[in-house]
Amino acid sequence: MPDEAPPLRLTAHTLNDAPPRLRPAPTRRDWMDATPEGFANRCLPLTIANAHGWEVVTDGGFEAVWNGGPDPADIAIRIERVGRPAPVSHFGAGVLTFHIDLLFRTDPGISLWVSGPTNLPKDGIAPLTGLVETDWSPATFTMNWRFTRSRHPVRFAPGEPVCFLFPIPRDLIARVEPITRPIAAEPELEAAYRGWSESRSAFNAGLKQPNSAARAEGWQRGYHRGRIGEVASDDHLTRIRPRDFEAG
Repeated sequence: MPDEAPPLRLTAHTLNDAPPRLRPAPTRRDWMDATPEGFANRCLPLTIANAHGWEVVTDGGFEAVWNGGPDPADIAIRIERVGRPAPVSHFGAGVLTFHIDLLFRTDPGISLWVSGPTNLPKDGIAPLTGLVETDWSPATFTMNWRFTRSRHPVRFAPGEPVCFLFPIPRDLIARVEPITRPIAAEPELEAAYRGWSESRSAFNAGLKQPNSAARAEGWQRGYHRGRIGEVASDDHLTRIRPRDFEAG
């Protein structure tokens, strides 16, 4: 068994008596639950990504509209319920901003990926994504969303996430050595792929046949179980549960 990796520390320093709320990102999404028979929840890559970090949640409620202009004044914000973090129009160019009143600290060499909640699209606005070097910077950061449509009201409700974050090694991309090669160069991998591809095609064909085994099974569970044919994973994840932030 490999040695257990040392823990990574993620600290959120509060700056006032009413800091924004942090919570582990949840696995579920309303739109996924609403798919026929909840089939979207069977997609393990989606559900793992959903919960792969923490959310900053607003306890306020508001509606915002962008008129299409370039200036900060071209966004109108109507507060429905006062709360933190509150939206402001600071940069212009159709960008809505949240000041995150927390100072995050990570271990040396670890940055923070900051974006909107994964797999949770919002009509008329999209989250912008940043990488923040939180192992040394004494500055807070803003979470920004950019309108994708003018004159379309966008609403954030109390309890809704406005920011999603998780730590990532800063040298990760620099350490990656990307290459392309024909799959035939690895016969075992090619055979495994061909087996999966044929099984997938046969299963999908079976779904169209009444009373078939594929219809009875409903969906293929190989990836979910961490085994496809003879290929298996020793550290396969079927769920992820980020810890709560603890006071200390």
